[in-house]
Amino acid sequence: MGRKYLREPTEPIEVRSRKISELTDAMLKTGFQGRKLAQAIEAWSAMLDEKELTIFMGLSGAMVPAGMRKIIAYMIQEGFIDCLVTTGANLFHDIHEALGGKHYIGSHTADDNDLYKCGIDRIYDVFAEEERFRDIDHLIADFAKNLDAKNYSTREFIHLLGAEISKKGEKDSIIVSAYESGLPIFVPTIADSSIGIGLMLARRAGKSLPVDVIKDVDEITQMVEKSKKTGVVYIGGGVPKNFIQQTEVTSSILGSGAKGHDYAIQFTTDPPHYGGLSGCTFEEAVSWGKVSAAAKKVQVYVDATIALPIVSHALQEKSKKRKKVDWNSTF
Repeated sequence: MGRKYLREPTEPIEVRSRKISELTDAMLKTGFQGRKLAQAIEAWSAMLDEKELTIFMGLSGAMVPAGMRKIIAYMIQEGFIDCLVTTGANLFHDIHEALGGKHYIGSHTADDNDLYKCGIDRIYDVFAEEERFRDIDHLIADFAKNLDAKNYSTREFIHLLGAEISKKGEKDSIIVSAYESGLPIFVPTIADSSIGIGLMLARRAGKSLPVDVIKDVDEITQMVEKSKKTGVVYIGGGVPKNFIQQTEVTSSILGSGAKGHDYAIQFTTDPPHYGGLSGCTFEEAVSWGKVSAAAKKVQVYVDATIALPIVSHALQEKSKKRKKVDWNSTF
């Protein structure tokens, strides 16, 4: 009677020389989060094979200081994603590195009072120079002072800032890759970052630059309305996750017939039982109409700094470069 549950045996991993994608394929026959990681790669690869699907990425956490920025830039350049929703902090740190700044290997056991006296900021086990950060604050303020006084969505502002950074910094960055690819970046919590500090400095200097985050809601909803199918990839959770999730609800209110995202992948360390959005399951999202009941859904409980290098290399081996859409030109 129980034989219906015993259709496919697990297969132990053999240690041998092989590609990363071959290893992750083998992990499909293992258990726990190893199998989930392999399933996430399989689902993302399937998304890349879809011809009429728009892929949204939500990026939270200090991923740039942790060394993930070139992975995200690569994904933009190769068409692995079509839209990025992230924090102002990630873009600020990306600009910092694009203009020659560094983050340094540190220690989570360092004396934080001594770090403060030395002008060193700590992000767990990563260090950075506060003075260099303040240089970027002023650069953003000076840039904002020269813009026309009108309402900007964060997408518009970041696109213009990307154009400026492309003239001064390295091309292999998130903001420059997005600018050159026409990929929209939305920063719904832009005030909660050093980019917000830079805009406030411009305001104090007499140049108030209205940033309209409700315009962001409209623009990203337009992307869903214009898309036949949608997929989502969340690195962490937080505001970027729900900002993308709610596009399906907004679209349905507007009568577009949206019934939830068709693919959903998340890499998170947050469990669902505390009620927070970062840990809530995609099954819960189905009840809101944010994710389709028929969607391919994979949540992997893993540190994103472990998952992203493995996933990106496996996709690089498995997937062809995807045709990109200049979404910025469609608004």
